[in-house]
Parts: sequence; structure tokens; C-alpha cells
Amino acid sequence: MKRPRRPFILQRRRVFFGCEGDSERGYGGLIGRLLEEQRHDIHLDVALLKPGGGDPLALVERAIRHIRESERKRETPYAHRFLLLDSDTLGQNLNRDVQINPLAQGAGLRLIWQEPCHEALLLRHLEGCTALRPQTANQALAQLRQRWPDYVKGMPAVRLEAKIGHTEIGRVITVEPALAEFLAAIGYATQQGQ
Repeated sequence: MKRPRRPFILQRRRVFFGCEGDSERGYGGLIGRLLEEQRHDIHLDVALLKPGGGDPLALVERAIRHIRESERKRETPYAHRFLLLDSDTLGQNLNRDVQINPLAQGAGLRLIWQEPCHEALLLRHLEGCTALRPQTANQALAQLRQRWPDYVKGMPAVRLEAKIGHTEIGRVITVEPALAEFLAAIGYATQQGQ
């Protein structure tokens, strides 16, 4: 007597998405939720890399360690590797800054620089705000709260989703090429220009 065959289960391709804080982790979760609406063959592994905020090289090093450990445990490599970083942390130690890109490239880790911080990136998702480029994190937070009074740092994906959906993602990638590259790599289909 033959045993019944097990159904074939498609293994999801894993994508590493490293972030430095709870706000970025919520954003990664949002991207994962929106992606899940479109396709089921990708798993976005959102990794909070603490401590390390304020030092981009430390975050890159932490991301590489996390990737290696995760791949060793699961024995499956990541299909893509991305890390979300704030650009306002650059320039504090030039000797460390020059090590960032070579180290990331050597590990196949692509960097998404938020100019100057995460709140500024979120701001550019909103209608009429794609051209806004606040110079400091404080200005970015003030401008974001002016247009999104309920915003608080560290919002989970479900709360972000009340304000940011497919249309807003399509809007922001017109001015954020590294974010657009990330979304294209994971096969996220946007509705640009809406």
C-alpha cells in the first residue's frame, strides 16, 4: 500500500531587513504586511539591531553578525540583504564612516539611507510632502507631527498602516531610489504616481 504524498509546500525566500530602532521595525513590519497582500513567496525578516543606534558602522557590523548567525542556524541564505540607516549619524567619526560601504558591499548588504532620519522618510510618504527635506531630526519630527498629529515614535505596523498603504509607498519611491530598489528586489508592486 502506497503512502499518500505530502502536499508540496513552497519555501519562502528570506529577505533580511535590518533596522536600528522600534520605529524602523514597525515600518519593516508594515512593508511585510503590504507585501503579504500581493505575494506569499517572500518572508521579510525584520531584525532590530540593538544596541547600535548612532553609529552606522556598528549597525553594519551587527547586521552582518545577525545575517551570519541566522543563515548558520537555518542553513538557508537570504535572497537579499538590506539595512535601514539614518544619514544624520554620518560625519561623527570619519575613520569609521569610510569603512561602512566596503564592509556592507563585502557582505552583500545594501544600505538604505534615510535623509536625515526615519521621520523624514515617513514624511515623504504623505501627499504633498515628497519634496520636503528637513535638515535635522527635530525638524523632521515637527513637520511630520504637523501633518500627522497622532504620530509617535515606535509605532507598530498596524498603526502605521492606518496612514501608509500602497499608494503612499508608490509615492515615496519616486524620490527614494534606495527604497525603490529594495521594493523592486522583493517583488513589491507599487501603484506609482497615485
